[in-house]
Amino acid sequence: MTLVPAALRPLLRNRAVVFGMIVLAIVVLAAIFAPLLAPYAPNRLSIVNKLKPPSAAHLFGTDEFGRDIFSRAIFAGRISLLVSLGVVALSTVLGLILGVLAGYFRRLDAPISRLIDAMMSFPDILLAIALVAALGPSVVTVIIALGITYAPRLARIVRGSTLVLREMPYIEAAITLGLPTWQVIGRHLLLNLASPILVQATFVFASAMLAEASLSFLGVGVSTDMPTWGTMLASGREYMSNAPWLMIFPGLAIVFSVLSLQLLGDGLRDLVDPRLSKEH
Repeated sequence: MTLVPAALRPLLRNRAVVFGMIVLAIVVLAAIFAPLLAPYAPNRLSIVNKLKPPSAAHLFGTDEFGRDIFSRAIFAGRISLLVSLGVVALSTVLGLILGVLAGYFRRLDAPISRLIDAMMSFPDILLAIALVAALGPSVVTVIIALGITYAPRLARIVRGSTLVLREMPYIEAAITLGLPTWQVIGRHLLLNLASPILVQATFVFASAMLAEASLSFLGVGVSTDMPTWGTMLASGREYMSNAPWLMIFPGLAIVFSVLSLQLLGDGLRDLVDPRLSKEH
């Protein structure tokens, strides 16, 4: 008897997806065990060692304050993953509420759809900056701002799926039998919405990770006291010519993390709806 469920075997046969899963696992494990893996405290200053190139003592080199880039990079992964998970959770809840209300209750479809269209008409990063500026920079406000920003994406997916599911015979039968609305939604709708939500959540996760780095790079993200990949890139701009490692390693962390999530999302999408893979 194999340890891998039959439904997941096609996913594991895709080399790109396996690569993405391995990279994501490395990032997650490094963030979880950062205190054990980091050779130095992330904010430990050592002016005599400032701008040292990568070496055995400092695997990724040091920054302008002598702080170890490797230690700061793996601790920054914690912030990035925390923010991204919070954004996925918040946007999923908001997207589910708006999407189910719009798709199931016909009278609410038009106003909610107009609200979703209005929110999606703004560029994601501009809307996030406006919300963070209004709420103030912190981890919580970044999660709230990005959660609100990405909720319309999920809401649109949920609304479309709900419109289709509402016309299915078993939903109509449940309504005809007089089951309470909350029971129809909870027992029949939400279970069938799990697959498209899971796929979309992986793409939101990647977008949120990139957006958090962008906000931190612009100085409107989390507190500058916390190491993040975005703030590391921002501080490394001034030393790009003589100390390129200040930007190379945080940049690679962002690239590989986002790429792994995109590859995983593509694999899940093809698994959920194989027809999409044939169109590529």
